[in-house]
Amino acid sequence: MKFDKSIVDAKRFTELQDLASVLSKVPDLEFDYQYGHYINVKDRKISASHFWDYFSEEERHAGYKTDVWLRALGTMTQTNLKDVNEFNKFIEESSIPNFATELFTLLEDLRLEEFIRKTRVGTVSFFQTRHQAYRRYFKTQLQTNVTRNYPTDELFCMIYLKLTSNSPFESFPNANQKQRNTLEQLQPYLFQSFEAKSTRDIVNLTMKMITMIQADYQDAVNRYFVMPIKHEADFQNNLLFDELTRTDSLSNDDQEDVNDQDEVIDEKFSTWHRENENSDRSQSFLRYELDQGTKSNILGDGARETEEGDQAMAIVQGFSSESQEYDYSDLENLDEKKQQKSGETGRYGKDHLKATKQDVDPSTPSVDDVHQYEEIVKEIQAEKLKLKRTIDQALEHKQNAARNHLISGRLSKKQLLPLIIDDDPRVFYKKDQKSKDIDAVFTLLIDCSASMMNKMAETKKATVLFHEVLKELKIPHSIIGFWEDGFESDDAQQPNYFHKVIHQHDSLNPKSGPEILQLEPQEDNRDGFSIRVAAEELMQYQAEHQVLLVFSDGEPSAYNYSENGIIDTHDAVLNARKKGLDVIGVFLSEDPITEVEELLMKNIYGREHLLVQGLEELPDALSFLLRKILISAIK
Repeated sequence: MKFDKSIVDAKRFTELQDLASVLSKVPDLEFDYQYGHYINVKDRKISASHFWDYFSEEERHAGYKTDVWLRALGTMTQTNLKDVNEFNKFIEESSIPNFATELFTLLEDLRLEEFIRKTRVGTVSFFQTRHQAYRRYFKTQLQTNVTRNYPTDELFCMIYLKLTSNSPFESFPNANQKQRNTLEQLQPYLFQSFEAKSTRDIVNLTMKMITMIQADYQDAVNRYFVMPIKHEADFQNNLLFDELTRTDSLSNDDQEDVNDQDEVIDEKFSTWHRENENSDRSQSFLRYELDQGTKSNILGDGARETEEGDQAMAIVQGFSSESQEYDYSDLENLDEKKQQKSGETGRYGKDHLKATKQDVDPSTPSVDDVHQYEEIVKEIQAEKLKLKRTIDQALEHKQNAARNHLISGRLSKKQLLPLIIDDDPRVFYKKDQKSKDIDAVFTLLIDCSASMMNKMAETKKATVLFHEVLKELKIPHSIIGFWEDGFESDDAQQPNYFHKVIHQHDSLNPKSGPEILQLEPQEDNRDGFSIRVAAEELMQYQAEHQVLLVFSDGEPSAYNYSENGIIDTHDAVLNARKKGLDVIGVFLSEDPITEVEELLMKNIYGREHLLVQGLEELPDALSFLLRKILISAIK
């Protein structure tokens, strides 16, 4: 995801998403970056502002967090929606709507900030950093607006600096006299905002100030703040939390005509049994809350006591047993249908609801492929033997290594002193007799997008090394090329292909390998989807170490996926690691690796990534990586 050639920090994005969900107590409220921080009720999103993108790391961190706090802790529970509706109508009739919106948002945010500071003391230092950054910004903007003769913008900058100043004598000698006079007139109302207890107080103060000055000022040119709530219709509740968590209203709005007097039937029911007699006690029957039906004027408050005829329904009680007539086991249950109606995120994530998995099996290798494969094996033979020798030595060392200081086993002749001086002597040792086989399973995912055109030859050579080494060590593995068909993708379907040139069950076959040469560059790459699919299949194979390697040459790019690709791929990697898989990204580049590309891999894979500059170095780099992984699996 890029904004002005900058890449979103996936780790921070995930942290802010979690922060928004936890504080708002609305699990499906999504986080996003926007030009302004607000809550979008229709899209169910909470945002932090791009305003902070170009500040220092400390200020950026504080800015994003305070944006979320103001909305999730403040606006969600402390802003009255009816008052906001009334102010929106006032704005529509005002001649300076931009300035009115900014002034209301500023005053309301300061009120909410004070509330958050008191209830959550740990936020104070973050808000202090926020104010320092904003004050520096508005001082610069004030001078710019004076120079450009933007009087309304100049006035707003002065208002912000006045309200956030630590000194009661904040002055603006370089500002125009007209704006200084206006600020002096508004000052009593501005200071009253510090005593505001509700949104209604802020609305009243803002209306008064706008009414005072709108005849003398045109609207602001710049937009510094936006309305904290974005909504296209009137609200039905007073609080935004209630608005976001409310259930749907009645599907029909008709009303039944019923007499106010209760209908009485003078008749006794004949069904009765002494086991169910309950005249000596009062019971309350279960009441049903309906969200669909016809409104009625029949009173429904309070539980109804049992009456004489109620026990007629007691005969429905009995023992449950399997139906002999019909089998309903194949029908969807109600919960599954509810999940589908409520916008289920899908098996592989919300960005892949229309993505489909298409497996492609390798064809029988041609004679030319076999000969070419044998030539590549000869090229990588030295590196293969060197790597295998290192792994064999590590295995041999582990098998022969003795475990000392045990309470049972062979008596150690060199450590008899503890028998005399220790109450619990440990003078025995054992030699490990574990199998020399490595309990691991691998999957290698290879990006087969069009951008791999000039990199596929060296990638195949490294893949052959990967396959031959693991085959020699008898470690099962699979090799899969992935891509999305960009020409066939649309809103209805996005076909994703998985070319399984080496299957797990056939990976140790001595004749396997030439199929790797069938990998070719294709079209797009939907990395997050592919990683989820590969991780799901890898988990089907039981092993102590499950490793997923991903060869890629850049950021994900597919149909309606380029903006969310980095975040989604980061989530896919994170979810796979939570399930116990080791996920490692390998970045391939012919040119010098830039800082942006390095940050890209860090955002997606964290520290577990390898940057390969110069494709001729790929086999050596992969050998180094495999050595590190395998030795780690042995220890």
